[in-house]
Amino acid sequence: MRHRIGIIAAAITAGAALCAGSVAQPAASRPGRHAVAAGPPVVVELFTAQGCGACLEANATVERAAAEPRVIALTYGVDYWDYLGWTDTFARPEFSQRQRAYRAALRQRGVSTPQVVIDGRRQVSGVRGPELETAILEAAGRRAWPPEIEFRQGGDQVGVGSGRVPAGGAEVLAVTYTPGVQVVEVGRGENRGREVRQLNVVRDVTRLGDWRGRPMLYPLPQTRDEDAVVVMIQDKADRRILGAAVRRPTSGSGGADRGG
Repeated sequence: MRHRIGIIAAAITAGAALCAGSVAQPAASRPGRHAVAAGPPVVVELFTAQGCGACLEANATVERAAAEPRVIALTYGVDYWDYLGWTDTFARPEFSQRQRAYRAALRQRGVSTPQVVIDGRRQVSGVRGPELETAILEAAGRRAWPPEIEFRQGGDQVGVGSGRVPAGGAEVLAVTYTPGVQVVEVGRGENRGREVRQLNVVRDVTRLGDWRGRPMLYPLPQTRDEDAVVVMIQDKADRRILGAAVRRPTSGSGGADRGG
C-alpha cells in the first residue's frame, strides 16, 4: 500500500515544485526480499578503514547488500587505524566520533572495525553476509510511517514533513557521499600492496537543524556535481534513523529517491 503525506509543499510554500518519491509500506507482516524493495529505505552505515585487513571482506559484503533497491549504503572511513602506518585517504575524525556515538547508544564496550549499523538501531560486527542480509530484511519488515522528505528542484533545500517526535528529540542530517566504488591502492600497513574497494564513500556530515514534528524547510550544503546527498532524520538520544531519502548527483540522471 502506498502512503504519501503530501502536505509539505502546502504547509511550507504554495506552488513549490518538489521532487518526491512516495513512501511505501511493507505488504506483509513477515520480512522478505519484497519488503526491501517496497518499504521505506534501510540505511546501512559501514565503518571501515583502508589499513584494516579484516575490512576488505566487509567492504565487499556491503557492496553486495547495496544491490537491493531500497538499501542506502554509506561508507565512513575511520582514522584510528592510521597508527599502523597507512593514513586512510577517506577518514575523518568526525566519522570516528559518529561511530562512538553509536557505541554509546547501542551500549557497546568499545568501537571496532569493520562494523555496520543498520538504521541506527542494531549493529553487525565483522559483517558476515547472511547476518547482514537478515538484519536488513528485519529492518525492512518493520511497519513504519516515516516523515516525508522532499528535495526542492533547485537543489538548495529539503522539506521534512510532520510526524511524531521521539522523547529525546530529533535532528536532520545531510550526509554527502560520492556514489559508486572507489579503489585505493594501499602502500603500508596490513593491506600493503592491495587494492581496497569502497562503496559510496562519505565526504561530509552536516547537521541541518532540529526536527520538531512540523513541516519545515532546511538549507542543504553545497556539494560537487558528482556527489549525492542522503538526508536523514535521526533520534538524538538512541540514534535511531526515523526516515531517509537520497538526492542523486546533478551531473547524472538527477532526481531523488528512497533507495541507495
